[in-house]
Amino acid sequence: MGGGRILGRIVIITGLSGSGKSTALNALEDSGFFCIDNLPVQLLPKFLALRDESSPEFLKLGVVMDLREKDFVRHFRDVFSHVESQPYDLRVVFLEASDTALVKRFSETRRRHPVAAEDGLLESIRRERESLAPVREAAGDVIDTSSYNVHQLREKITDDFGQADTSLQMNIQLLSFGFKNGLPPEADILLDVRFLPNPFYLDDLRDLDGRDPRVVQYVLAGPETEGFLEKAADLLRFMIPLYRREGKSYLVIAIGCTGGQHRSVTIV
Repeated sequence: MGGGRILGRIVIITGLSGSGKSTALNALEDSGFFCIDNLPVQLLPKFLALRDESSPEFLKLGVVMDLREKDFVRHFRDVFSHVESQPYDLRVVFLEASDTALVKRFSETRRRHPVAAEDGLLESIRRERESLAPVREAAGDVIDTSSYNVHQLREKITDDFGQADTSLQMNIQLLSFGFKNGLPPEADILLDVRFLPNPFYLDDLRDLDGRDPRVVQYVLAGPETEGFLEKAADLLRFMIPLYRREGKSYLVIAIGCTGGQHRSVTIV
């Protein structure tokens, strides 16, 4: 890596077919990286030069490179050395898994192995492993994904390489609705507040909605409302980080009362 100001961070995801490269790339994308799948290795310096001419912003680039490009192994050393001589922070991450795990994954997805061998899937896996041995040796990070599920791998990549952008928070939408109109299909979490004091039965509040200060005061005055808000807040504080850990980017919390006019609107 050259001296002076760093222009960007580049994470190269490579490794065996079926080891989780697409999952890793998605994790980087969710961390604010610009991501490219199957970029020919010799195009990387050209891409960086073009990008540097067009934008002064700090680059966060995630790229998958593997044997789908037939010249990858032949040229990767020269290209990576060239990029490392430039003002970029380059990380090369090699993903692998056991033969047993890879055979199971290909059997489940029914995908064709990119290194097809006439004598079967296991031989294809072994040939690819042998072909990529120089890349594995040169990689700065090697991750065996045999025991990882999708969520665990996403978390591993994000923690180790993603440097997640704190501005990219989960998008949380609060939605009020009326049960008489049916359940909102987009809801991830549904809270029923029909047990709260109902302004509908008061003549001076019936025609108002939950944004009116008089309705708000009436709904919040009930002791059960205070208890509900405390417990609902505790529940959401517990659940939201777990949803984020699973890779969820959007969360819709729907709060419903009978008509969707008073109580649910106030609580939202």
